[in-house]
Amino acid sequence: MQTSDTPIWTPSASRLAGAHLTAFARLASAAWGQPFPDYHSLWRASVEHPARFWSLVWDYCGVIGDKGGTALENGDDMLAARFFPDARLNYAENLLRRDDDALALAFRGEDKAERALSWRELNQLVSRLQQAMRQSGVAAGDRVAGFMPNMPETLAAMLAASSLGAVWTSCSPDFGTEGALDRFGQTEPKLLFCPDGYWYNGKAVDIRAKMVHLAESLPSVERIVVTPYIGDAIAFAAEVPKAIPLDSFIGPHQPAKPVFERLPFNHPLFILYSSGTTGKPKCIVHGAGGTLLQHLKEHQLHADIHSGDHFFYFTTCGWMMWNWLASGLASGAALMLYDGSPFAADGRVLWDYAAEQGFSHFGTSAKYIDGLKKTGIVPQRDWALPKLRAVFSTGSPLVAESYDWVYANIKADINLASISGGTDIVSCFALGAATLPVYRGELQCRGLGMAVDIYDENGRPMRGGKGELVCTRPFPSMPTGFWQDADGGKYRQAYFGRFPGIWCHGDYAEITVHGGVIIYGRSDAVLNPGGVRIGTAEIYRQVELFDEILESLAVGQSWQDDERVVLFVKLRPGATLDEDLIARLKAQIKNGASPRHVPARIVAVSDIPKTVSGKIVELAVKNVIHGRPVSNVSALANPEALRLFENLDDLQR
Repeated sequence: MQTSDTPIWTPSASRLAGAHLTAFARLASAAWGQPFPDYHSLWRASVEHPARFWSLVWDYCGVIGDKGGTALENGDDMLAARFFPDARLNYAENLLRRDDDALALAFRGEDKAERALSWRELNQLVSRLQQAMRQSGVAAGDRVAGFMPNMPETLAAMLAASSLGAVWTSCSPDFGTEGALDRFGQTEPKLLFCPDGYWYNGKAVDIRAKMVHLAESLPSVERIVVTPYIGDAIAFAAEVPKAIPLDSFIGPHQPAKPVFERLPFNHPLFILYSSGTTGKPKCIVHGAGGTLLQHLKEHQLHADIHSGDHFFYFTTCGWMMWNWLASGLASGAALMLYDGSPFAADGRVLWDYAAEQGFSHFGTSAKYIDGLKKTGIVPQRDWALPKLRAVFSTGSPLVAESYDWVYANIKADINLASISGGTDIVSCFALGAATLPVYRGELQCRGLGMAVDIYDENGRPMRGGKGELVCTRPFPSMPTGFWQDADGGKYRQAYFGRFPGIWCHGDYAEITVHGGVIIYGRSDAVLNPGGVRIGTAEIYRQVELFDEILESLAVGQSWQDDERVVLFVKLRPGATLDEDLIARLKAQIKNGASPRHVPARIVAVSDIPKTVSGKIVELAVKNVIHGRPVSNVSALANPEALRLFENLDDLQR
């Protein structure tokens, strides 16, 4: 991908002066007795002296807890490293540090529900949930699950569980029954929260049958707590085994100050799940201290979130961005929660919300931005967004043209931060920084404290060029392990099997001359025609220029002792994949990328299969066109779409 030498955005002097990162760099310079003239000198110091760096992050961000005397043990060994081995803290205590009448949460459920909670009201709800959980026998180490929309009760239930040292795990209620069982069946929660239904595209979705099946299939669950959303919690609970309405669950308990159990730094906080498209999902365990410290660093030093900011991320509870968003409370931000279709109300719903609530940070996916481009909606024309300072994008690479569109159509003076990391680290390897310029097509920087490098196929560092994104030194939000992986063998194989002692993340990427990062796609989806490695994002970037095409997916097909590129396209209603469109597509891909990127076959399909979190599943489609089984179709939001790729005549010639 070609990027410009001229930044598309540069922070103003006032923004630089008021940034957390500027203040932190001054503090680091004084503490370490050396100047840090730019971001990259600070980054180098942070990865060369991780104990000193992470200790300073703890202090700067005001972590509540007992720090202990050691910041890092065994720092030269990624697998044996232990951050803050003597520390004691509680994640929820750090998120609920405020207890006043200022806004803590706002919530929209499309145009069907709207609520807000102050910090005091949030603390009171957490307190009542905590008491009810304790009365139900929930203790440190037990699992509490949410099959929940992104609503205030979900956040409060997570905080109540973590206040007791219980482990929170969640997915969204649009998951299929088998997908939910593949997850919760492994982690065996004691308590399960669900809604009485949810709204999507203006319609109420009934999940009663799904919940009856889950209740009967999860013997570990002792009680199901039904949260009112569409207005039927009492009747719903009467039909679902082991269910009780939320009001009855917390009814006997009066608000009090939540009590927080301080536990070791690595005490389990979250269990997150891999997408599960190649087998049963991995159950990834994240520790309380590492998650908190990493998120504080990213929110304050990178995203520049300040107390009182209004922080929004479009996410479901089945995506790690929900956990990332939740931690924003620890920086004093008010969280802007949303549940439903991002294109409800003719695509205006999120921007109405942003304008009315004065969003300071708007987080979404690259796919949403691409979809927004094709709606004709122009936020800066139709909404006043004076407080908006940052737009975040993740989920897939943000193409260079989308940078142009955001600055021309959302706001000219914002920090557009494409970010990349994942469920595996519940955080980012590369992301933005409010004090750095933005170059179109690039993630601004490698994260502070993250020793990110690019390796070639033989495990050698590359100085320029595309290769495997790796991390060579430990960081606090490394998983503490996988659930039910007693000897750690699956965990070691997943991240350290490729290059021993080095975290290999599975992204195909490049570090730019600006010190930024370009992500070209997942390594396991890299195309290899004629032995030349090609990232799928390089093709998608060109395809997204065509209004006729809503979505696309590229895979490699084994063909005549080589691999050829096949591009599948989902067309806009009324569009036709005729010879003219095929010719224009091939010419654009050839000129915008290279002749190697040009697909040998372009095939129209009526749908593109995706995970529930909206990621296209290139590997599943590749398996289908080669006649191989797809291990876990329950991980898909639309598994029926896979049938569209079976036995295609276009791929037999």
